[in-house]
Amino acid sequence: MLDVICRSTKMGFAAIARVTDDRWITCAAKDLISFGLKPGDELEVETTICHEVYKTSKAIYIDNVSKDPAYCEHHTPKIYGIQSYISVPIYRKNGDFFGTLCAIDANPKEINTPEITGMFKLFSELISFHLDVVEKMMLAEEELKEEREVAELRDQFIAILGHDLKNPIATMRMSADILLKMSKEELTKRQAAIIKSTSFRMQTLIENVLDFAKGKLGEGIILEKKANNGKLTQILEQVIKEIKVSAPKRDILFDATLREEVFCDKDRIGQLFANLLSNANQHGSPDAPIRVKASTTDHHFELNVSNKGDKIPENSQIHLFEPFYRDPKGSNTKGLGLGLYIASEIAKAHNGVLEVNSTEKETSFSLQIPLTKQ
Repeated sequence: MLDVICRSTKMGFAAIARVTDDRWITCAAKDLISFGLKPGDELEVETTICHEVYKTSKAIYIDNVSKDPAYCEHHTPKIYGIQSYISVPIYRKNGDFFGTLCAIDANPKEINTPEITGMFKLFSELISFHLDVVEKMMLAEEELKEEREVAELRDQFIAILGHDLKNPIATMRMSADILLKMSKEELTKRQAAIIKSTSFRMQTLIENVLDFAKGKLGEGIILEKKANNGKLTQILEQVIKEIKVSAPKRDILFDATLREEVFCDKDRIGQLFANLLSNANQHGSPDAPIRVKASTTDHHFELNVSNKGDKIPENSQIHLFEPFYRDPKGSNTKGLGLGLYIASEIAKAHNGVLEVNSTEKETSFSLQIPLTKQ
């Protein structure tokens, strides 16, 4: 671009300068007259006419300094020995002043023509576009660097959740089981039961956070689908037993009628059920039973968990399956707010649906997934 300017104007020096209120810095230069400036070099900004362009935001074209009434006595031509001069403002895309596109020569040149002024205006706009592209590329590179750092932290986070925390929890639960079986003291048994109950709760939280983190990384809910019938009933019964450990006085009425094989990931269905049952236990009326019904139709497996309690407000129901959502007016705002979200994601991974229906009498969550491969 600077080479084209020198060839077109017959001027010996052209440059792109960064101009501020107190600095003039060479960004790029084409020097055919040994003016002596290279990228990074500076001039005292008050000694340049570019400083006036900065203040007025107007381009300046001088064919012959000695015959120009406005600049014949100007200090800049006298300091640098120039007779012809061009300086055009360059603006960033946001409207901020960046600097100037300028050219000088020790001899007079016919430059104040439509062709030359039009070319400088076009080149100024091209430089502005280039600056915008460069800034966006630098920003994108910085964001990419941050994303890589975040991805590394996520990998470490998942590794900690998947291994470093799960193993100690399994050890804690096993120790609690040993105490429950071998101890004869009621106080020890009660404390061991509490430890075991807490371990189940911790495992559920870890699984939910782990699934959420993997989902955000693009992996989603990973399934290992197999034909399950009796095994599915067993996993549901196991979840009920785990909940009963933490809530021994809670009545849970379980009705299972699975006449057809269900093609699913039984462990994931168990995880979904654990989230629903835990939710019902926390929010349901303590003096009313939780009702669980599992059944198969000709085409679907259906699971329903219902409990008595306060109605979930309509404006809260539409957000229940969003991550980290907790009803601010609910009776219980503890937890991460991931359980129902993960449950809905497991349903989606099975090509099924998870729905909520809440009235003044009862709140129920209903799962429906296809029986066969889809």
